[in-house]
Amino acid sequence: MNIKYKINNNIHKITFCKNKEEPDISKDLSSLLSDRKILLIIDKNIDKNIIKNLTKDLSISDYHTSIMQVQGNKFRKNEKFMFRIIDELIKRKFTKKSVVISCGGGIVGDVSALASSLYLRGLIYYHIPTTMTAIVDSCIGGKTGINYNKIINSVGNYYHPKNVFISKNIINLIPKREYNAGIPEIIKCGLIDNVRILNILQTSKKKLLTREFKFLSKLINLTLKTKIKFFKDDIYEDGKRLSLNFGHTYAHAIEMAIKSGKKQEIRHGEAVGIGMLCEIYYSEGNSHKFKLLEKILKIYNLPTNLKYFRKIKKSKYLMDQIYKSIFLDKKRISKHPRCVKINKIGKASIIEMKDYSRIRQTINDVIF
Repeated sequence: MNIKYKINNNIHKITFCKNKEEPDISKDLSSLLSDRKILLIIDKNIDKNIIKNLTKDLSISDYHTSIMQVQGNKFRKNEKFMFRIIDELIKRKFTKKSVVISCGGGIVGDVSALASSLYLRGLIYYHIPTTMTAIVDSCIGGKTGINYNKIINSVGNYYHPKNVFISKNIINLIPKREYNAGIPEIIKCGLIDNVRILNILQTSKKKLLTREFKFLSKLINLTLKTKIKFFKDDIYEDGKRLSLNFGHTYAHAIEMAIKSGKKQEIRHGEAVGIGMLCEIYYSEGNSHKFKLLEKILKIYNLPTNLKYFRKIKKSKYLMDQIYKSIFLDKKRISKHPRCVKINKIGKASIIEMKDYSRIRQTINDVIF
């Protein structure tokens, strides 16, 4: 069930932990050539049992562990967060043979990985994802980043964790909304590559929602192997890896446009679900693929538009902000933004969005 893959001749692993309450990291650390120093960066918002079990596991190793608690939300995904980590590494005199372990969702993972790559040009990095979106998507692929100048992930690079630990116990402790918000990233892999994933999602609702680990491990395995297939020979996103951004042109625009103070009104995975509907609608309207995606999202009671969120109100201002944010998307290489087109289920390509009136029509017809 565990997965191994190579990046630049270095072996990287994904370890499924099903028998213990905590990921068995201490065993992996014992074989590591390091200076026996660990910085554990852990999201203080996650279940306290995760923190307790993880620190207990690390305490039996012969490493000296320093713990840094952080708040993993999109409003703190910035340079201050990144430099706070780097300052801690400097303070504790970490070397290139020291270890950083991040424990949290995609935001904690992205920023911790970026700091790990920059400090002394790179030290040893492990990741323990604690949200479903991170487990099925962002935990691998090496993307790091912070939001800067109001643009999502405008500063970042590629730095792959040596090992990712996917824990049965952590999955069972994920809050319901966070758990369900990861499902659109699973759907994405079915639409761009593996139709078997879509069939499983349509026939195995109970197993997925009751978090049956044997079933879930196989589904996560299929999803992560799909992702590896797209990025292992295209690390820097020059070609086929771009297909993994399906839904994200509109999703990131929605996330950037919604101003909600300190409270996160929409989860990233929820935005991706709506974003995928938008990208299908932009390229082919209310087609069979659009209806299939809408059907699967509704099976899991996931949003198909912003009407799902009572606190988010339709306005010309918000529609204009979404439209403007689309043109800030990272995939843009000319004046036109780009998105992913599903040519047929299991086959995707990248297209330029040259029809600006169609972009606006999609915002009006799908998002609202």
